[in-house]
Amino acid sequence: MSETLYHPGAPVICVVGARPNYMKVAPIIRAFAALRPAMPTLLVHTGQHYDPLMKDRLFVDLELPDPDVNLAVGSASHAVQTAEVMRCFEPVIDQHGACAVLVVGDVNSTLACALVAAKRGIPVVHVEAGLRSFDRRMPEEINRVLTDQLADVLYTSERAAAANLLREGIAAERIEFVGNVMIDSLRAGLGKAVPPAASLAAAGLEAGAIADGYGVVTLHRPSNVDQPETLGALLDALRRIAARLPLVIALHPRTRASVERFGMARALDAPGFLILPPQGYLEMLGLMANARMVLTDSGGMQEETTALGVPCLTLRENTERPITIEQGTNTLVGIDAEAVVKTAITTLDGGGKAGRIPEYWDGRAAERIATHLMAWLNKYKESPLT
Repeated sequence: MSETLYHPGAPVICVVGARPNYMKVAPIIRAFAALRPAMPTLLVHTGQHYDPLMKDRLFVDLELPDPDVNLAVGSASHAVQTAEVMRCFEPVIDQHGACAVLVVGDVNSTLACALVAAKRGIPVVHVEAGLRSFDRRMPEEINRVLTDQLADVLYTSERAAAANLLREGIAAERIEFVGNVMIDSLRAGLGKAVPPAASLAAAGLEAGAIADGYGVVTLHRPSNVDQPETLGALLDALRRIAARLPLVIALHPRTRASVERFGMARALDAPGFLILPPQGYLEMLGLMANARMVLTDSGGMQEETTALGVPCLTLRENTERPITIEQGTNTLVGIDAEAVVKTAITTLDGGGKAGRIPEYWDGRAAERIATHLMAWLNKYKESPLT
């Protein structure tokens, strides 16, 4: 068995692997730095999703420091990518040690780094624990469940998540409700959000096209964009909605590749479609905040639209964020084209959900994490679980 490398004086290793992770880790690192004494951290970027331009823009937008270590694992199958992150991450622990490894969300890097830490006897801290779609066909669901089983400290973003964890045998003393760190980033960035007209102008589009309102669209999940029948039906539904309301579509690289592979490029030329390349965080924030509605399959945008009070139509059959439906502005529409169009028209005619801001979505979740984790680590030093 490998030597245990838990060191009380070593840093908390904070792991990011994909775009949604950046928004969650940025406020946490700031909160760690604000402690007295400050909590030492080591930021590791696995490179699971890596576009140099987008990474640089997002890190600047979020005031996230450059990674101390970049593993640059790149894209691959789920099994290969998970294994490669594990292979590359273990030497980081060998070199630096760790008093804990903090992972966020549900991407492959989350599970991979949690596995390495657990096998080396280092406490695992999972931020955004306990969220469940109850759909094991989703790779993210497997990552969530297994990471939670490995974690020593589980920070939840909504109270209902604790019930999921308790049902799966997680001890109550390992669970701490702190709120949603995504909303910390949103509140910090809202005053700096890029106006929608500027985002359109940067792409060579006329801002006048959205003068009377617009919707925002993002699609990227394999279940929606990897099959021509599903993608074609969704694009047709969006075309019909765009006849009533211009749609600003931030086109994900995976979706663009599918459109080209399936010979659907002409579908993107529909009247009312305003096609943008992938946007920075502050650009997307400005687009969402001023939209009449958002249509998406993104988990994070379900939360962000709830915080912004903007109606959200989620183009999925399930969601791991039920609080955005129960309390927020989110409606789970599915992927049936007729249902998507009908719900969108109803929303435009005044039937969109108003919602309310959930508990602890107040911009201070990272502060609560930092305070709790500092106390937990101080206690752990006296009687480590290993």
